[in-house]
Amino acid sequence: MASSSKSNTSSTSHETSNTADEHWLIPEEARNNLSELFKQLKRTIELHVVTDSDTENMFNGFTLQFALDMSRLSPKISVIPHKLGDEFSQKHDVQLSPSLLFNPEKYDIRFTGAPLGEEGKAFIETILHLSLGKSSLSETSKTILAELHEHRQVRVFSSPGCPYCPTQFMNAVQAAIERPLLIRAECIDSDEFPDLTKQYGVGSVPHTSFNQSYHRVGLLPQERFCLELLMLRDAEEVLRDQIQEQPEEEGKIYDLLILGAGPAGLTAAIYAKRSGLDSMVLDNSVIGGQVMTTPVVENYPGFQSVGGIALVEILTAHTREYSNIRENQAIQHVSINDFIEVQTAERVYSGKALIFATGTEWRPLGVEGEKKYFGTGVTHCASCDGYMFRGKHVLMVGGGNSALTDALHLKNLNIDVMIVHRRDTLRAQKTLQDAVEREQIPVMYNTVIEKIYGTETTVQGVTLRNTETGEQTEHPCDGVFIAIGMNPNSQLAEQLGVALNPDKTIHVDTTMRTNVPRIYAAGDVNGGVRQIVTAVSDGAVAAMSAFEDLQHPYWASEKESGSS
Repeated sequence: MASSSKSNTSSTSHETSNTADEHWLIPEEARNNLSELFKQLKRTIELHVVTDSDTENMFNGFTLQFALDMSRLSPKISVIPHKLGDEFSQKHDVQLSPSLLFNPEKYDIRFTGAPLGEEGKAFIETILHLSLGKSSLSETSKTILAELHEHRQVRVFSSPGCPYCPTQFMNAVQAAIERPLLIRAECIDSDEFPDLTKQYGVGSVPHTSFNQSYHRVGLLPQERFCLELLMLRDAEEVLRDQIQEQPEEEGKIYDLLILGAGPAGLTAAIYAKRSGLDSMVLDNSVIGGQVMTTPVVENYPGFQSVGGIALVEILTAHTREYSNIRENQAIQHVSINDFIEVQTAERVYSGKALIFATGTEWRPLGVEGEKKYFGTGVTHCASCDGYMFRGKHVLMVGGGNSALTDALHLKNLNIDVMIVHRRDTLRAQKTLQDAVEREQIPVMYNTVIEKIYGTETTVQGVTLRNTETGEQTEHPCDGVFIAIGMNPNSQLAEQLGVALNPDKTIHVDTTMRTNVPRIYAAGDVNGGVRQIVTAVSDGAVAAMSAFEDLQHPYWASEKESGSS
């Protein structure tokens, strides 16, 4: 059955490719770019498209047409159609329509649902990786996966508007290429399959299910992804249990320790090494900081437009040439003795100087139910999770530029959104306020959320309080988006006696020096305009100040002057 389908499709694909006026789903400019890109394909790619007979399922036709478009762009790509329930779909455990499998006799990589929006990027990347036949994983990731001897099924739930989902799915794809047929990598469009999404408790994307027993929400760095794929546990727990000190670093004293692997910290590491300082970058989470949550950056010099993740990859690759970077380090304590010591869950790092580039984090509401429903109805990311709420009613909390921009984005997704603001006027730019009024997005002024409630896994409503009258009302809704600003991660600095500004940002002078000798701060944690370009500048200045001070310790001179 499969072989006859293949021959029929190959003939059809060849004939349609010669029809100049045939309909294309892919715009002409994108076709031209892809045609050039596909010239580098080395191995043949078979796209097996499985659809059912449901004539009302518009995604069936879209997926098949999209695959056919790909085949018309390169002779290295062929399309083989199948019907749900046939011999092929039973053999490869295909249960939903549409589904699209890549070279299924050699790999277990598939899309369940049409590859729309951002998911299309992962589709193209998958073709490129499979054609090269290499996983392109780091050596550490390969070593981790070499320990895998049991089958793993990785399901990444995504949405067309999520800029982080493609990268998470590519983690799974690369792992599946590294260990063919032992790992299944599946990208599921959460919007197309609401029942499956509900079954897996998906409320925020990317949501990754490993063997249905272990779940993660959010984008993971590659090596952490592979470790959690292997262990089916949180990587930090694994490291705490199994960490092995690296002998070459035992007792090592770094010239400079940098806390935070965002633009400020990465830049500081580059400038430190170029000044002759040996540095180590430590981060509580993943490399990139807030830039990782920025879909598109359009104001960074040298890039007219660049994805946040892409910019992070460029910065990271550059920094790794100069410094070690350690992600997911649970930083517990910082102390100053003869050297500055940073205590993590695994070990103690010692350095002569330290830069806080710890950035900011989303400011929470701090109300009952917020933590319980975070990721299942409460979120900070409209671009990631907006698609999950199409056709539903949500609240956007906040009155600044971010809140109004996100509210407009949600409205554009056919979401019934209402803005809740604690003051009597909005703080956003007038152009955004005009747009909100034009789109007829309602605003509830002088109102705060007191409580978020619902079932065990689903938000059903909130308790609102009028700040003028004190009156409380119940408001049914399906989700709560929060955009009320950022909190600086300055707690560790404060514990050291570093002076803070009234808003809890770290107080520095123009050279990024704090009031404590050998302690510097850079980037968003310092406040200011909080832009990538200013963070990069701060990082460079802080590193140069550290270099100058280590060469000529001003505190030693002050101490000698005082004693004399």
